[in-house]
Amino acid sequence: MSSELVVFVTAPDLDHARQIAKELVSQHLAACVNIIPAIESIYTWNGQTEMSAETLMVIKTTDACYQRLEERVKALHPYTTPELVALRIERGLASYLSWLHDSTAS
Repeated sequence: MSSELVVFVTAPDLDHARQIAKELVSQHLAACVNIIPAIESIYTWNGQTEMSAETLMVIKTTDACYQRLEERVKALHPYTTPELVALRIERGLASYLSWLHDSTAS
């Protein structure tokens, strides 16, 4: 089974996303973070349907880094319960996946 992950994290704005992304990459917890600056989220929170403008981070990391990445995101994130969802990479360009491993502290 693959040890590479794509992690989705939403943030309230571009500034928060950039701060979190820079921290994760500089600490070698993520090889790369793509930031999608404008998404609209519709969700239920505290029994109410909410709509928010948010920023999406698409984070590439490994199983070995995930727990520390999760801890850093929770520490840096302004939300009480941030979205943090990891999906396993099933296939990918071998040289890219090798770079991903080399770029993380795994």
